[in-house]
Amino acid sequence: QVQLTESGGGLVQAGGSLRLSCVASGRTFRNSPMAWFRQAAGKEREFVSAIDWSGDDTRYADSVKGRFTISRDSAKDTVYLQMNSLKPEDTAVYYCAGTWYTDFTGWFGWGQGTQVTVSS
Repeated sequence: QVQLTESGGGLVQAGGSLRLSCVASGRTFRNSPMAWFRQAAGKEREFVSAIDWSGDDTRYADSVKGRFTISRDSAKDTVYLQMNSLKPEDTAVYYCAGTWYTDFTGWFGWGQGTQVTVSS
């Protein structure tokens, strides 16, 4: 069984930065891709960023390219999302997930999420 715990959210002004963390426990994703998704109020959950097991392959939604950076510390079973130049439209609950597939599909294991609120 996999358990993912997100943290690091908060209230920040536009242009500010936050760093999110996601710790995996149980059957971890140490050798598998992990990702961040977000869900704004009244909207569907959307992909934000993903990283392969080695950290060499990273992917980003167009809306966050150049502003967000995903990384991982496999020894700590933790994935991070550094968010810079935040915009009000980044406001959402952020979730992490993992997958056993190397093609970055089949995400699961959603945690409780962490709220990010960006004020204008």
